[in-house]
Amino acid sequence: MAASWTVSDDRLAWWRAGFDDVFALVAGRFAQADSRRRARMYVLGLLSGAERKNSWTLAEQAGDLTPDGMQRLLNFYRWDADATRDDIRSYVLRHLGDPGGVVVADETGFLKKGTKSAGVQREYSGTAGRIENCQLGVFLTYVSPRGRALIDRELYLPKSWTDDRTRCEEAGIGDAVDFATKPELAQRMLERLLDAGADVEWFTADEAYGDNPGLRSWCEQAGLNYVMAISRGHRFDTTAGKARADDLAAAAPRKGWQRLSAGEGSKGHRLYDWLLIDPATPGGQQLLVRRSISKPTELAYYICHTTYPAPIAELVRVAGSRWAVEETFQFAKNETGLDHYQVRKYHAWYRHITLSMLAAAFLTATAHAERLRDEKGAAQRRKNT
Repeated sequence: MAASWTVSDDRLAWWRAGFDDVFALVAGRFAQADSRRRARMYVLGLLSGAERKNSWTLAEQAGDLTPDGMQRLLNFYRWDADATRDDIRSYVLRHLGDPGGVVVADETGFLKKGTKSAGVQREYSGTAGRIENCQLGVFLTYVSPRGRALIDRELYLPKSWTDDRTRCEEAGIGDAVDFATKPELAQRMLERLLDAGADVEWFTADEAYGDNPGLRSWCEQAGLNYVMAISRGHRFDTTAGKARADDLAAAAPRKGWQRLSAGEGSKGHRLYDWLLIDPATPGGQQLLVRRSISKPTELAYYICHTTYPAPIAELVRVAGSRWAVEETFQFAKNETGLDHYQVRKYHAWYRHITLSMLAAAFLTATAHAERLRDEKGAAQRRKNT
């Protein structure tokens, strides 16, 4: 006697159909039938419950005796990782797009041994919280009420690499790849996003990006509203001349502070006191200040520029969106093996990272669809009772 159909069976069939749909979006980027098959098995392996998701374990998941096929996928097969990235970005915006969506730039570290992996060197990694031998990737994350997912990536190459073209050649880094700062990498990704016609209004990042005048100027020219963290010594133009951010905050009246939530965290709303200052003429840059409630001497500073008058609650919401990025990185590393790769070549890094982003985007979009499905079912059950 055949087993009866269950809700779990239904969800699994729905999940499989969703995966077939998302892989169909990128299947045409793989020039050979074998590369398409390998890519499909690679992404399914990234979605598996395996503790480590490198070429060995992914090969085992696919039923292979050696990791050679998975290594060929990352190193030798002909396929377009950048076009696949564009497909992922479109998929994320289609499934998670929201008028309140915010694009966030941030970097994460990938701890590595040796000196051969493209871009590796001893440098500070926020992931480790100390100086480590690592690679750094700069990412764009899309954050909205529907979910959050990585939509673009660039590998940061220090000058110690770009000044050594022999070393670059050994790692597969072409002569056309020159040194670029992290803000410059973020700008490249934002340019791609806007050139693709994405309907996004807001951008945020930490002070490594907010303190960069070139990135701020580009955002203003592109019509992209931003709320970026800055250092306390950042100087604003005022009617009385230049003034530091911390001095402007100290001179502000007490009644200017407002207690607002920067979004919900694991322990409820993240409440802080906030202050908005217009240092100069209307339409210029504004200063947003965050003060800890429990430790009032702890202040953080943000520079804001908008194409329309935005209320302080909206600026606070955008500033708070940046905190979701660390959770997004952690999710991709834990669930879809973002940092589990064992490759050294420049283009192989992009290939693994892109496939991990695809797997993570699928999980996030599926989770959102599941919530909508459950809400619809609950509403229908209430209606029937």
